[in-house]
Formats: sequence, structure tokens, C-alpha cells
Amino acid sequence: MKFILIVIYIFVIFLISIIYRNFNPHNKEAIRKIIHIGMGPLIPIAQYLKIDQNSALYFTGIFSLLTLLNYLYKLFPTIEDVDRKSFGTLFYCLSLFILIYFFWDKDPTSLMAGFFIMTFGDGFAGLIGKNFKSKSWFILNQKKSFFGTMTMFCTSLIIVFCLSYFQEYYFHLNVITIALLATILEQFSIFGIDNLVVPISSGILFNFFVKVYRLQN
Repeated sequence: MKFILIVIYIFVIFLISIIYRNFNPHNKEAIRKIIHIGMGPLIPIAQYLKIDQNSALYFTGIFSLLTLLNYLYKLFPTIEDVDRKSFGTLFYCLSLFILIYFFWDKDPTSLMAGFFIMTFGDGFAGLIGKNFKSKSWFILNQKKSFFGTMTMFCTSLIIVFCLSYFQEYYFHLNVITIALLATILEQFSIFGIDNLVVPISSGILFNFFVKVYRLQN
């Protein structure tokens, strides 16, 4: 029953993306970002349903395999329908698998820090950067914009601050450090590698700073 609810939620997100595509077929990036951002609440939902770590790993592993098959055979082209070569969707699933492996039971807040920065931070950065004109530049042939970059930083900062507050960590220079590092790493998005590097680095850094803070207090 628990996984049925998860599957229903994922199905609804995909359904929303399909409906949006019917009305805006040319905005390919926005269609992908609906799925990208929509997956964000999955972790707190799964934690609320008390899904165990092994089940979460199996589910994510199966989803990663389906993502790989989709990349190879384009079974659901909406996910991979972009104007550049990218393994971002596969890295997205792989990073979630790694975060679940390291933090599911030991430190779910660090898991959420890494996953939320990827889903919401990177997701909204892509939407804002694509739809609002601002000063832009290229890093490794990947276009980045001022508005997109600032959205990534501000969203990451809000995420880390809110999660830190729940850990009684409150505002600290390290909160800014995590958000800044995530923003810098997001600049290097060739082949979608940022979907792997950003969440894992953010989760590990959040876990490290919170542990250090607790040891000092």
C-alpha cells in the first residue's frame, strides 16, 4: 500500500507534465523541470510512510534501471527531450540512490538537504534561467545565466537554513557555504553531471557541519 501511494504520486507528476506538453509542446525544458521539481516531495512522503531503507533502495534502483532503458530506447521521450546530450536524468536517480544508502536512517535531514537542493534549487534555476533574460556566460559549452545562478543560490540557502533550523543548528556561516558550494558546482553541468555532484556534495557537507556543530556543543 505504501508503494502504491508513491507510484500514484509519481504518476500524477508525469500526468501533469503530459498535460502541460499538450498546451506548450515547444517548452521542452519546462516539461522536464515539472518532473524534476515534482519529485522533490518524494523523500518526506516516503519518510512519513515509514518506508525502510532497503525498500527505498530497491525502488530507486528499479527506477534507475527504467530511466536507463528510457534513455536507450526513448520509451517516454518527455523525460529526455532536450536540445543537448545529457545523462542528467540517470544521474538524478543515481544520486538519490547514493543519498538513500548513506543517510536514510542515519541522517534523513542531510538526505533531504542534498535532494532538495537538486530538485528545487537546480529545478527552479533552470526554469528562471530559461524564461527570463539576464546576463549569461558559457562554462564547458553549457549556458548559465545570472538569474538562474542567483535562483540556485537563494533557493539552496533557504533549503539549508530551514533544514538547519529543524536540527537546531540555526543560521551560521556554514549555511551560506553549503549554498555557495552547491551553486558553484551547478555551474559545471556538462552531460548533466551536476545532478550527481551537487546533491551528494550538499548532503555530505550538511551532514559534516551539523555533526561538527553537535560535537562542539
